[in-house]
Amino acid sequence: MVKRMTLAVVVVFIVWSILDFILHGLLLQSTYEATASLWRPMDQMNMPLIYFVTLVFAACFVLIYGLLVGQKSLASGLQFGALFGLATGISMGFGSYSYMPIPLTLAWSWFFGSWIEALAAGAIVGVMLKS
Repeated sequence: MVKRMTLAVVVVFIVWSILDFILHGLLLQSTYEATASLWRPMDQMNMPLIYFVTLVFAACFVLIYGLLVGQKSLASGLQFGALFGLATGISMGFGSYSYMPIPLTLAWSWFFGSWIEALAAGAIVGVMLKS
């Protein structure tokens, strides 16, 4: 089980990194450019820290599912991902919107992006850690 969980962490990390690039690097690029005063310039962003945070987040996602969900299946993984994504999406999107001067469209984008990423991770753990 430890090998499967470790591999699941790696797969979730890779999938999240790809989805983050698509969402933040491609789809939301013009929104970030329009609100440039809110963000660090690209050359000042700490990419190793960003990847470390993503890795720890992926590990927590996999471990919570692996250790706390009894019956593991694709369906339970998707349910876990949907609930986890709702919590993180609300926090990321609308929690940030409540105290940052970001456009409402960005809040919705962060919400849906977080939810989709959690659903993808739920499918991964549901299949990889199946009972």
